[in-house]
Amino acid sequence: MITVGVDLATQPARTGLAVVEWSPGRARVAHLALGATDADVVAAAGAPADKVGIDCPLGWPDEFTAFVAAHTAGRLAQHVDTGPGADGEELRRRVAYRHTDRVLRRAGYVPLSVSTDRIGLTAVRAAVLLERLAAAGVPVDRSGTGVVAEVYPAASLHRWGLAHRGYKGREGASARAALVAGLLARTPWLDVGAHRALCEASDDALDALVAALAARAAALGRCASPAPGEVERARREGWIVLPEGQVGDLVDPA
Repeated sequence: MITVGVDLATQPARTGLAVVEWSPGRARVAHLALGATDADVVAAAGAPADKVGIDCPLGWPDEFTAFVAAHTAGRLAQHVDTGPGADGEELRRRVAYRHTDRVLRRAGYVPLSVSTDRIGLTAVRAAVLLERLAAAGVPVDRSGTGVVAEVYPAASLHRWGLAHRGYKGREGASARAALVAGLLARTPWLDVGAHRALCEASDDALDALVAALAARAAALGRCASPAPGEVERARREGWIVLPEGQVGDLVDPA
């Protein structure tokens, strides 16, 4: 099995790409680098990869797209309560967060709002990337049932009992090194080779590796899926896959 992890950014310079090859009893980081272009991601996915984990929202809230369409058409008054006393707080919550975001917030996580935060710019790139993946023959289903799955590295780390805060940027260098050490201690079967230095130097590279590990969990069916009544919405908005079980159990027995 091959899994790919993508820590997507608006520009290739901050985009991390990881490729992990899995075999009985072991896994090997075959590729880990920054500067990944859309073409690089498409090539890695078409290797072929069994699962591609992308750290970025893969869609926008249904309420947000409906709101923008109504506003564009001048029908907003028919869409929301604009009368006296309507403060819009509930509306803002609905347009800011997807269903999958609300599920995660109830679980104690704080995903960014794709419609009101800067991550929306990265989501524009993700939308184009999904089209390019589909055009290259990679099955894309934003609910995660195809080859592509939306992942959340910090939440995945937390689910695995690892540190998931304070490891970003220069100020997080020592925490990041400790996190890498902790992750590798839990995964003695994972051969990172010379890529360990890049994981310690760059949170983008580390998140790409975590995304590839989360993609493995998704490929094994060890992530919660949308409920039957949530699937169609997830296919439009995207669905964040959260690993279940321990990271050390991702490898097959030798």
